[in-house]
Amino acid sequence: MESVVSPEPSQKSPLDSSSKQVTTIEELKDSTDAELTKIGLMRVLVEARDPSSKEVDDLMIRRFLRARNLDVEKASAMFLKYLKWKRSIMPNGYISPSEIAEDIAQEKVFVQGLDKKGRPIVVAFAAKHFQSKNGADGFKRYVAFTLEKLCSRMPPGQEKFLSIADIEGWGYANSDLRGYLNALSTLQDCYPERLGKMFIVHAPYLFMKIWKMIYPFIDDNTKKKIVFVENKKLKSTLLEEIEESQLPDIYGGQMALVPIQDSCLDYTF
Repeated sequence: MESVVSPEPSQKSPLDSSSKQVTTIEELKDSTDAELTKIGLMRVLVEARDPSSKEVDDLMIRRFLRARNLDVEKASAMFLKYLKWKRSIMPNGYISPSEIAEDIAQEKVFVQGLDKKGRPIVVAFAAKHFQSKNGADGFKRYVAFTLEKLCSRMPPGQEKFLSIADIEGWGYANSDLRGYLNALSTLQDCYPERLGKMFIVHAPYLFMKIWKMIYPFIDDNTKKKIVFVENKKLKSTLLEEIEESQLPDIYGGQMALVPIQDSCLDYTF
């Protein structure tokens, strides 16, 4: 599955690695009988079309199936497209921070803590994002780097993350519609069923104009996971999903944020 994003290609991810992981009955315990049947059908189909499919586990197959409402043909097409995309964007199996140094220097994505469901918490600051001199391809790699870094260190038994998109201070200088759409496409098409919930906070009126252009490109499954939070209800809303000990300190909690490139995301405690 997806390789650990690190300059050291020898590292392996518990859920996303270049060598096939054995999926246990326990890991698939929340699968329906229909899902279990279709996982088998899809595996036969994709392995016949792309032998590298043999290297992924059933959890990944299931995520793509769920993203396409258990339609084996549609899920298979989506998955095979993902494999082609991955070979193109990270031919070495990972993305080195040196490839995306400009985006990393902006320090716009942070992580820390787990929500009440055990999902890693990711905070993105829209006002820190500026179009890269490397163009769209550079930002695409940064998005992939971020998602790979996060997914590679999911706690045992967890497949999703919770995101807080903080729009405070956002202005036209940060407006990058193409970049936003590329990020959305990467999340939906290449990392399906990874987003558990997204809180959008401190959204200024100006941002809503861009949001109206982005919204039609969001699939229905993703739309259900997005919540705009009123400023006066910010902490109380976040506390519905996150314990105060795990809530980022900038929102009144006790957890200091760490830039994602500096995080080990080790949840073995």
